[in-house]
Amino acid sequence: MSSTPAFAHLTSRPIVPTDAAALSALLNAIEAVDVFGEYYSEEDAAEQINAPLLDLERGTVGLFDGDLMVGYSSAAHKPLAEGVHRVTLSGGVHPDHRRRGLGTGLLAAGIACAKTLHALHHPGLPLAVDVRNNARNAGALACYRAAGMTRSSSSSHLRHPLGAAVADVPVPEGYTVEAYTAGNDADFSLANDEAFLEGRGGGVPMPPERWRELLGWQAFRPDLSFLLRDPAGAAAGMLLVFSWDADTEATGVRDAQVLRIGTRPGHRGRGVASALLGHALRAARDAGFDRVSLDAETDAPTAANALFARAGFTVARTEVVHTLELTPPVR
Repeated sequence: MSSTPAFAHLTSRPIVPTDAAALSALLNAIEAVDVFGEYYSEEDAAEQINAPLLDLERGTVGLFDGDLMVGYSSAAHKPLAEGVHRVTLSGGVHPDHRRRGLGTGLLAAGIACAKTLHALHHPGLPLAVDVRNNARNAGALACYRAAGMTRSSSSSHLRHPLGAAVADVPVPEGYTVEAYTAGNDADFSLANDEAFLEGRGGGVPMPPERWRELLGWQAFRPDLSFLLRDPAGAAAGMLLVFSWDADTEATGVRDAQVLRIGTRPGHRGRGVASALLGHALRAARDAGFDRVSLDAETDAPTAANALFARAGFTVARTEVVHTLELTPPVR
């Protein structure tokens, strides 16, 4: 980032593993104002920083005022891509340091990181840079537009209150439900890959290292994550649930988040997703959770949106994605 009189005293450098405490403090300060519904312990931040596929040196920027992290940017590339390479940016500025141009500088730094990672991993493909934010964060959205990004999609964060609101959804005849174990991990992974491909516009399955990273999070709840098998014993669909202790400590609410739910193509239209979701809702209620949440695309009506509405989910907040399309491929 270039230096200006407004923040010439700040230090800009790549994020390193020892920054976990500083990053968690920054993320929680941002949450207090921007309201993503996400709080971070130092351990949560360490998991983010130490993610195997995150290139700290080339893909991250931390902005520091002494020992205090006042802003950050992180670019996550796709190890595998087909048709277009989508790099996802995340970032933010501490509320006490806003309206000084830091967000504009960090966004520019993130886009530069995306270009560097793209040139290294997928130079022959077009590049798309995506960034997601709360629809109510007018300052961030204006920053994206000023950088030439356009609104490309939106999603809603949905919540279910559990309790008596949990409907009794039967499992399709002949199908069986089982919780996640190391023994059925391969079936979960297969169902995940066939239910939906990794990344918008990227026709590739989730890389094995990304799958291992995902299920390695401390927040993963194998006891609330379920696989549905058809009468022949084949995996028909899967659902993964996570719960973050930092969220519970900050809000007093035990939330079970459905991070992924999907049905293999040959099993759609048979009530597989409904059965998985209903089973997960009952299991979360019986385990003492206060609510279940999930995110759903909202740009166009889908069968999934109708499923969530029927199950009793309501909208808590809306997030929007802005995209910078860089074609022809960056050289």
